[in-house]
Amino acid sequence: MNIVSYNVRGLGRGVKWGAIRRLVRNQKVDMICIQETKRESIDKATCHALWGDSDIGWEFQPAINTAGGLLCVWSQQAFKLERKEVGSGFILLEGVWLKENQKTSVVNIYSPCDSQ
Repeated sequence: MNIVSYNVRGLGRGVKWGAIRRLVRNQKVDMICIQETKRESIDKATCHALWGDSDIGWEFQPAINTAGGLLCVWSQQAFKLERKEVGSGFILLEGVWLKENQKTSVVNIYSPCDSQ
């Protein structure tokens, strides 16, 4: 299982998107957990374009104004989601890592340095 955690400090387009697509392709990433998207919304088409394939699952927690924002994207051939929980500053994914048929939990967390 190949999981990447990446703080993008803003998920615009261009250079960062290309870097993520190359990382997913070159490192054969099964799941990527992104912090600080700084986006209030993300749709399926955006996730497909970011991942470079349409056979994906994804979960998103929006940014508040321009702070935070979490995104998890995974290959559905690698991971089968069974349960999710999205809360303030985290996304919890529980499921089965299909290649090993192993129960797996992944948490994507973001906490700003100056939490109020």
